Amino acid sequence: MIKSSADFFSRLMQRWLPDAFLFAVILSAVVFICGMLFQQQTPIQMANHWGGGFWKLLSFSMQMVLILVLGHVLAMSKPVQLGLRKLASLANSPSQSIVLVTLVSIIAAWINWGFGLVVGALVAREVANRVQGVHFPLLIASAYSGFLVWHGGLSGSIPLKIASDNKDSLNQLLGGEVINVSQTIFSIENLIIVASLLVALPIINLLMQPKDQIIEFHSTEEESTLVDKSKLSPAERLEHNPAINYLLAAMCGLYLFSYFTDGKGLNLNIINLILLTGGLMLHVNPHNYLFALKKAVSGASGIILQFPIYAGLMGMMVQSGLADSVSQWFVEISSQDSFPVLTFVSAGVVNFFVPSGGGQWAVQAPIVIPAAQELSVAINHAAMAVAWGDAWTNMIQPFWALPLLGIAGLNIRQIMGYCTVIFVLSGLIIGTLIFILF
Repeated sequence: MIKSSADFFSRLMQRWLPDAFLFAVILSAVVFICGMLFQQQTPIQMANHWGGGFWKLLSFSMQMVLILVLGHVLAMSKPVQLGLRKLASLANSPSQSIVLVTLVSIIAAWINWGFGLVVGALVAREVANRVQGVHFPLLIASAYSGFLVWHGGLSGSIPLKIASDNKDSLNQLLGGEVINVSQTIFSIENLIIVASLLVALPIINLLMQPKDQIIEFHSTEEESTLVDKSKLSPAERLEHNPAINYLLAAMCGLYLFSYFTDGKGLNLNIINLILLTGGLMLHVNPHNYLFALKKAVSGASGIILQFPIYAGLMGMMVQSGLADSVSQWFVEISSQDSFPVLTFVSAGVVNFFVPSGGGQWAVQAPIVIPAAQELSVAINHAAMAVAWGDAWTNMIQPFWALPLLGIAGLNIRQIMGYCTVIFVLSGLIIGTLIFILF
């Protein structure tokens, strides 16, 4: 049943799903029209919402470009390649490959979502290089499936937000209450959901294996060639001097040491700095590092334009009131028992148009928190229902798949059929557990 569904959705997506760039444009057009039809916005108002939001993800877009490029560069160093090969050696068959990649991705994404996206793709590439007969698009879909747990993990933006004591408008909705991560990330309910996915996702991915039309991975990356240093010009000798890399890496290392000794945690900037530091050290000299950088940059092309388009889409959803209307409708049809699971579904819908955990909480918190208080639903349960809904529909939202696809060298059509099956089945699992536990 699962395999036939995967085959059906794979054929359907290959034939009908547009390129991720076109998908973003079409989705923007749909929101533009809906804003006029349902929110009584004029075309000029919707255009202003779009233009006002278009540039709001520029810093985040650069962070994502860097996490993709710097992670790829680090992976191209010889020591990391050796480590990836050792990890990949744990898998000796296509089935073992799928299980290994899925588990590694889940664990990495639970630790940190950015770390999970990069590690999952890199392990999948190395496993595919080593094991014959593994279907590479399914392997990448398996790596992406691990991203499902990120908002229930250590970098979940919603549980971390409500655990802070900031005096902003969102936290004021809680009446000054701080909801500790022991009630969200480390609650027994959340850990049961994570554990269930840790068991279920490898099985789902295994059952989707195609028996024919296997697409294998073949790396086209070139090795940096050895040079005769006696024939180099003074400028070229400087480019091959390890001292340059080590000096910059030392500066990065000192900052990281100071940062972590102050008790601060991981964020995207720190992950990128760690990737830069490791890459500089392991590539030894500027020539090798820049050679790898040139190869890695091409994979970031999908992010550069599409992230601003999604930022414009988010601007339309939020400023027009569409996101509020969607959330409010789900709240209005809820009862005390159904509120958590309907909040989960509503968050999944909103996430499709506002693919940002923090941005989504800004939209939904003013609606969800008062409703939860009125229905006597625990705020930690309501918040985690939003968090899991946000993570759930990432499986069919190309926004977060772009960095992983850039590393893999695939397009969204090649994995979306498998991701659709994961989306349906994981939704049933998460939704059922939320209904029972929350």
